Amino acid sequence: MNTITQEKLDQAVALLAEQNLDCWITFVRETGQVMDPALDLLTGFGLTWVSALIIARDGSKTAIVGRYDADNVRKLEAWTEVIGYDTSIEEHLRKVLESLNPGSIGLNYSLSDPASDGLTFGMYAKLATLLAGTPFPGRFTSAENVARRLRERKSPAELSRIRHTIGLTEQLYAQLFALPLRGMTEIEVHAKAGEFASTLGAEFGWERLTDPIVNAGPDSSIGHGIPSNLVIQPGQILHLDMGLRHDDYCSDLQRDAYVLREGETEAPEAVTRAWAACRAALEAARAAIKPGIIGADVDAIARKTLIDAGYPEFMHAFAHHVGRRVHDGGSILGPRWAKYSDLPNKPVELGAVYAIELGTMVEGIGYLGLEENVVVTATGAEYLSTPQTELILL
Repeated sequence: MNTITQEKLDQAVALLAEQNLDCWITFVRETGQVMDPALDLLTGFGLTWVSALIIARDGSKTAIVGRYDADNVRKLEAWTEVIGYDTSIEEHLRKVLESLNPGSIGLNYSLSDPASDGLTFGMYAKLATLLAGTPFPGRFTSAENVARRLRERKSPAELSRIRHTIGLTEQLYAQLFALPLRGMTEIEVHAKAGEFASTLGAEFGWERLTDPIVNAGPDSSIGHGIPSNLVIQPGQILHLDMGLRHDDYCSDLQRDAYVLREGETEAPEAVTRAWAACRAALEAARAAIKPGIIGADVDAIARKTLIDAGYPEFMHAFAHHVGRRVHDGGSILGPRWAKYSDLPNKPVELGAVYAIELGTMVEGIGYLGLEENVVVTATGAEYLSTPQTELILL
C-alpha cells in the first residue's frame, strides 16, 4: 500500500463533502508530455493512454486507465476499482458516471492556481465529446477548491518526508559553509553543492542551473540568477538559496554569511542592522500565521515591519507552499497584486507547509535573504527548519 496516496485519497473524499462537490475527475493522457499536477497526489506516477481518475463523494475511487498502466495503479492498493481498457475509455467512463449520477463534476481548471489547472483545453473538449448526449458536460465545474486544499493540507506521511528533506538541506548547508569559501567563485560553490547533494542521495528542487542560487557581493544577479564567475571576497555578503528533493518531497531555505575584512571581528553596522530588520519582519509575520487568517494579511505584517525599519518592500510574496514541488501551488501569503490573482485572498489551511521569505540589499555589500520552512498547526506556525538567527561569519 502507498501510504501517501491512501491518505490523499481519503482527504479528497472528505474535501468533496466539505466543498459540496459530488465528483472529481482528473482526466489525462501521455503525461510524460503534459503532466497534471494532481497526479502527484493521486498516483505518484504518470499515465499513458487517456485516463480518468474519478473520486466520488460517496467514497468510491475509480481509476479508468489503459491496460498497461492498470497493474501499477492496483499496486497502490488505494483505488476502490481499477478498470483497464484496450480500445476506448468511452464505454467505461459513461458507465461509471451513470452509476454515480453526480449533480456536480469537478475538473482541474483554474484561473489563478497553476497546480489546480492541469486539464488542457483539448482534454476538456475530448471529455465533453466522450460524454456528448448525456447531462454530464452541463455539470462540469472547477475542482480548484478541492485540488488546492488537497495539496495544501499535508498528511502525516507527507510531513515526515518534508522534515527529512529539510534535514538533508541543513546538512548540505553545513558542508558548504565548512569549505574555505573565500576566493571561490559562485560557479565553484554551485558545483560543490551538486557534489554534496549526490552524496546525500538528494536531487535539487528546481532547475539545476539555478539551484542553488549563489550571490557573492553586490554585483551578483539577485533572484533566479545563474551563478557566475564572481569571486567571494572580504567585505561582502554571501547569500545562498537552495531547495532539495528527496523521496518526492522538497525543501526551500536561504542562508547568509558575511566575509570579514582583515581586522574585522563582526559584520559592519549596515549589515547587522539590515539583518535585525529582516529577522524582525520574518518573525512578526510568522507569529501571525494561524488557520483561517487571510494570506494577504500575513504578508502585510512582514511588509510593514520591514518598511517601518527603513527598508524598501520586497517585490515578491512573503510565503509559498512547499511539498511535492518547491513552489507547490495553492494559495500564497502575498500582496494583492494583479500577478497573484485571487490567491492572496485565500485562508491559511491547517497542515500547510510554507517557505516564508524576505530580504533586502545592503548597498555596496550584497543581498541578505532569509527563508525558513514552517508548518501550520492549530496554535500557529512552527519551524520545520532550524532558523538562522545570526549571520555566519567567514
